[in-house]
Amino acid sequence: MSETTLLQNGLVVDGTGKAAYRADVLIEGETIVHIGAADPAAAERIVDCAGLVVAPGFIDVHTHDDAVALDKPAMRSKISQGITTVIVGNCGISLAPLVTRAPIEPLGLLGARHFCFARLAAYAEAVDAARPAINVAALIGHTSLRAAVMPSFGQAATAAERERMAQLMSLAMDDGALGLSSGIFYENAFAADERELTEIAVAAARAGGVYATHIRTELEGIREAMEEAARVARQGGLPLVFSHHKCAGPANWGRTHETLALIDRLSTRQPVGLDVYPYTAGSTVLREDLVDGVIDIIITGSEPYPEMAGKLLADIAAQWGVGQREACRRLLPGGACYFQMNEEDVRRVLAHPRTMIGSDGLPHDPRPHPRLWGAFPRVLGHYSRDLGLLRLESAIFKMTGLPAAQFRLGKRGTLAAGHPADITVFDPRRIRDRATFAEPEQTSEGVRHVFVNGALSYEEDAAATAYPRNGRFLRRAAE
Repeated sequence: MSETTLLQNGLVVDGTGKAAYRADVLIEGETIVHIGAADPAAAERIVDCAGLVVAPGFIDVHTHDDAVALDKPAMRSKISQGITTVIVGNCGISLAPLVTRAPIEPLGLLGARHFCFARLAAYAEAVDAARPAINVAALIGHTSLRAAVMPSFGQAATAAERERMAQLMSLAMDDGALGLSSGIFYENAFAADERELTEIAVAAARAGGVYATHIRTELEGIREAMEEAARVARQGGLPLVFSHHKCAGPANWGRTHETLALIDRLSTRQPVGLDVYPYTAGSTVLREDLVDGVIDIIITGSEPYPEMAGKLLADIAAQWGVGQREACRRLLPGGACYFQMNEEDVRRVLAHPRTMIGSDGLPHDPRPHPRLWGAFPRVLGHYSRDLGLLRLESAIFKMTGLPAAQFRLGKRGTLAAGHPADITVFDPRRIRDRATFAEPEQTSEGVRHVFVNGALSYEEDAAATAYPRNGRFLRRAAE
């Protein structure tokens, strides 16, 4: 017989955006069976949620957790934020469908793990075997498709290569992929033309997928890059998601007025969404073209100089007596945090009604950006409670019901009888991020209990080994 758990006297925020209300939530096995007044005698376990918010488990729509979910399945950085589902395969980079031992950037964002999954089905089996603490759903990366079929990357794909990539995309959709992602900002995909992207997008659209894209540039040419992405999605016949939307670089600060207005106009003729992380610094591979001598850049890792992780590039350059670009060249390959954004732009994007929350954390960096550990509590604590930028119900909708609908995750993302019991219970007065650029690997405060597929899987201040790992691979839900 399935175990029953009663979450008693909590403030239910159901993930739909509707006003919070006080109620009990009864879980039986993996499923929510009742919301409302409940008899405590009906439950084997009672959790007192007085003064706490009971919400759907958070969905991190933008991650690079493809490999870490297999190799370090405790997923402490995510479950401690209240995240119960991660979407992997972003920015054109996915572990499947690709088999290679060759080092291919930016596939290194997924760590040193070999690419050994010829089909998404094999990756899904590996996830289920690893039994991570949280659920995993997957996009298919365009760059990974290129690596699977193209001998080199400096040109657009041929007709035969486009056809083969579309076939692999179709197979992945058969295996439950959520859709296609691209990262044409990166060197190995930059040469792709709209025809290449569109033909693969058509293959994803036939099965109801989405197109999530790290656009060609977020600097001066951002408007043209956004319009290119919109054409690909529109011609491909599938919804568009702008990944980690930002206006990068001091010359672009304030342009979110323009880019968000463009998103609103595009949405009148095609489905459009976007995600954001709540910080003014981004993080990616170390690139000389992003070193402008103006913004601060923190090194997150360097293969030739690992001792430089956590230091400012300007300080390293001064120590070596060279310019910042020369210091960057010496540090390659590596990673960095780039303080490219303006706070007012970040707030404007966060507040946009179509915006979802994604951490975009890089778990393989020696000194990762603090968003890996703190993004979701930062939204709830700093931006919603402290600054009043978002109503609590709206902030939670951006983390739950909106992404579940956008990525077709079925009944996850909202609390209702008959829905999967992915649930986060947190203290709205205490919740806050503690991860900083100086100390990035810090659990947040205020996330009290997390249930994954009905199992109590995390409690604040408890050891990681105290609870079962109950995550699984999630396939795209039927229409």
